[in-house]
Amino acid sequence: MTVLVTGGAGYIGSHMVWELVDRDEPVVVLDRLSTGFRWAVAPEAAFVEGDIGDEALLDDVIARFGVDAIIHFAGSVVVPDSVADPLGYYLNNTVKSRAVIAAAVRNGVRHFVFSSTSAVYGDPPTIPVGEDAPLKPLSPYGTSKLMTELMLADVAAAHDFRYAALRYFNVAGADPKGRTGQSTRGATHLIKVAVETALGDRPEIQVFGTDYDTPDGTGVRDYIHVADLIDAHVRALDHLRAGNPSLIANCGYERGFSVLEVLKAVERVAGLSLPVRIAPRRPGDSPKVVARSERVRQVLGWAPRWDDLDTIVGHALAWERSRRRRNDLR
Repeated sequence: MTVLVTGGAGYIGSHMVWELVDRDEPVVVLDRLSTGFRWAVAPEAAFVEGDIGDEALLDDVIARFGVDAIIHFAGSVVVPDSVADPLGYYLNNTVKSRAVIAAAVRNGVRHFVFSSTSAVYGDPPTIPVGEDAPLKPLSPYGTSKLMTELMLADVAAAHDFRYAALRYFNVAGADPKGRTGQSTRGATHLIKVAVETALGDRPEIQVFGTDYDTPDGTGVRDYIHVADLIDAHVRALDHLRAGNPSLIANCGYERGFSVLEVLKAVERVAGLSLPVRIAPRRPGDSPKVVARSERVRQVLGWAPRWDDLDTIVGHALAWERSRRRRNDLR
């Protein structure tokens, strides 16, 4: 049977596809290539270009490839953009996720892994934040993901259907084997932007807010290596296939770094100083979000392999340099 990976040409999705291929799993990718790249998809995987909101296409892909599990990454992910365009985010992240879930139920696909986010917590009152914390998103992005989680829970209660919703903290780094990495045009991820600045692609890096209630005044986040995140997805898929119950779990390291600490790590690894400009806070940003991750460790037996900030930065930097050697700066 085949795993359908929506958004499998994007940053995290392409890593998922490579991991499934490494496991000799048949894979089909559905991606409209709005932010992803066809070249990022492992050549062993089948590829269909199209929109996840196209229910007839979903039915065809599931039937044609014999899909028995869906790993759903496709969606929009930039918090400030969601504040400016809430309806676009509710369409792409919620309405179209409903289409994917409906296709799963309609076609008897019983296993579903969903790319959720720590943004569902908003500004949590307790750090580190556990899965039982209040869900109070600060942005339409976070709300759009939470709405999908609620749909999944309701569908699982009504149908023979189980899901894992993995709440990501800040994903960074690149495939340790150098096969794929963050390549999105105009990406806003801090480590990606800092590495591009270090290599001269951006004139400076902006720090959005230095007046937060944190040790150095800048926002604090829990940065997780993309390869460790993908390992959690594989384990979640195996968990569901083994007949275990649905799961909601944080994916993070239980350790936070401030914006300035991350920039220092990039300077350390790259061996240079970054041009930094202080800017106002961005709407929708939380002061501090760090995971409590006992659940993913205990239930899935997950343990990080790449939980060193300099290693994460080093893999991101190596990926950017490899793209330049290939002249692949699309």
